[in-house]
Amino acid sequence: MQIKNLMSEELITIDKDQSLSDALKLLRKNNISRLPVLNNKELVGIISERDIANKLGSSKYENIPASRLHVSSVMVKDLITVPETMRLGDVASLMIENSIGSVPVICEDKMRGIVSKADIITLADGIAFNKISVKEIMTKDIISVSSTERLVHARRQILESNVGRLPVVDDGELVGIITSKDLMRVYINFKKNVPEKYQKAQIKEILVEDIMSKNAKFVTKDMSISEVTRIMVETGYNGLPVVENNEVVGIITQTDIVRLIGRLES
Repeated sequence: MQIKNLMSEELITIDKDQSLSDALKLLRKNNISRLPVLNNKELVGIISERDIANKLGSSKYENIPASRLHVSSVMVKDLITVPETMRLGDVASLMIENSIGSVPVICEDKMRGIVSKADIITLADGIAFNKISVKEIMTKDIISVSSTERLVHARRQILESNVGRLPVVDDGELVGIITSKDLMRVYINFKKNVPEKYQKAQIKEILVEDIMSKNAKFVTKDMSISEVTRIMVETGYNGLPVVENNEVVGIITQTDIVRLIGRLES
């Protein structure tokens, strides 16, 4: 399959000179996690929820509100793009190798669409994927946090581990999940509602339990990849903890499924 047959052609973009607040509004309104960035209609970068969370949580920008930061100061400029004739398996491998969640699709030097991991996993349905279970491809080395740890620690874990979410585990049991989206929203709201002179001290007092999603949805290791994919597509979740006997034994993400699809396509 050529990637042009799977890409999203309805492009939602943002100008490099718009503010992070504008980017946030677009992400929320359209329920997406990244935006291509344009300058005079030319593609110059891409910005994601994780980029915004990382920037707003850094010491350099901790006292600057999102409304005063331009998209150009946060966006990823070293873009990886693909031609619309590139094969699906090759695109999947490219995304995995470079740890990216989406790639703009180019034809005649113009962006014609964008393809994301969320688009690719929609293909994980049917007989082949019914026969593959979660335990065969899940990530077993779990990086987690407890509900009483500080937000700044969770942010550091997400950054250093290059993941988009962390299960929240207390006494071996899953009690919630915290994502890059959660971090982005809390930093935006915090900067908006807390006076600047108090921000540096108060941000350190926010705990994981204050912002995590409780009653986190999870899957079991014997569920099929088709089942898990349907849950991800229906809920919009990028990853799901794997639980057995009330204990978190792994996590399965869009990345795991895209890697599988890339392998099968090859």
